[in-house]
Amino acid sequence: MYDVAIIGAGPAGAILAYELAKANEKLKILLVDGSAEHGKVCGGLLSPDAKGVLASLWLSVPDSVLTSPQTATVDTIDLERGITRVYGRDYLNMDRAAFDSWLVSLIPDTVEIKSARCISIDRSGEGFDIKLKSAGKYEQIIASIVVGADGASSIVRRTLFPDKKTYKYVSIQEWYEIPNGKLPVFSCIYDEKTSDSCSWTIIKENRFIFGGAFLKDGCRAAFAEQKARLEKHYGITLGTPQRQEACLVVSPRRYGDFFVGEGGAYLVGEAAGFISSSSFEGISSALSSGKMLAEAISTESDKQKIAKKYRKKTRVMRLKLLLKIPKMKILTSPTLRHVIMKSGVTAKKSLS
Repeated sequence: MYDVAIIGAGPAGAILAYELAKANEKLKILLVDGSAEHGKVCGGLLSPDAKGVLASLWLSVPDSVLTSPQTATVDTIDLERGITRVYGRDYLNMDRAAFDSWLVSLIPDTVEIKSARCISIDRSGEGFDIKLKSAGKYEQIIASIVVGADGASSIVRRTLFPDKKTYKYVSIQEWYEIPNGKLPVFSCIYDEKTSDSCSWTIIKENRFIFGGAFLKDGCRAAFAEQKARLEKHYGITLGTPQRQEACLVVSPRRYGDFFVGEGGAYLVGEAAGFISSSSFEGISSALSSGKMLAEAISTESDKQKIAKKYRKKTRVMRLKLLLKIPKMKILTSPTLRHVIMKSGVTAKKSLS
């Protein structure tokens, strides 16, 4: 029997466990880490907002998590029109897996961490029956509170709140040796022929990453076509990928997509819809929501009061993310994007 079972050990789940354990060492907390079976497609960039949340927790990213090269700009590319504009961005280039591992390493020993996958969740009396699978073996646990920190395909959200569906893309990413040719450290790509969303490239040490978000139907073919168009744009050949990754990614479309849960079942990070629809930046919201839910749980005993306090704490964040939706619609509109990029507004001037 656990007081709190957290499903997912990404930034949201790790910070929630870290903050809860610090606030009340008597809480019996379980963190279910399914990362061994399910990786996360991520460019691995830490935004200023994410750095700010870590600073508020008196945490700073260790050098061992950072990777090179670092950059202060992003090349934004319209593949269909062959337009490129360079914009300023204050991101940290990092190893996402190392970042997640670092956050988990901060969690006090009072928290039990299981490397397992959540198979099912059912309400039972005042709590939840949770079935886990690890190394082919099954285990049943009971928790008074369950938290979904398990991303876009959250089993907590889809099982306990089946009416709270969100719009999703398939995110695909491949890793390559760095090809010959002049390439930006970080780029954001738009190509209406293959996707109504965005893609990205980033260089990490001696690896070149290309990834993007695509509609579920025909996502693999669309990814391959956009990759071919990108190769033509740069005059490069990427060759055989060293690594391939894919997962679902949430793209909020309305205020109702941001849902924090209720009745002892709560959601943090992308499981709650807390991700930017314009850039898919979600680490800052994951860290913030984990911290906010920890504050609500550690200061309230009634489950409905926890939900009420958590909703109140996330209100500003939800409104901020809501404003990303019209921005996304502008950036993914071929006509509006062409006008903005052609004008060069806020773009850095070329030194050549």
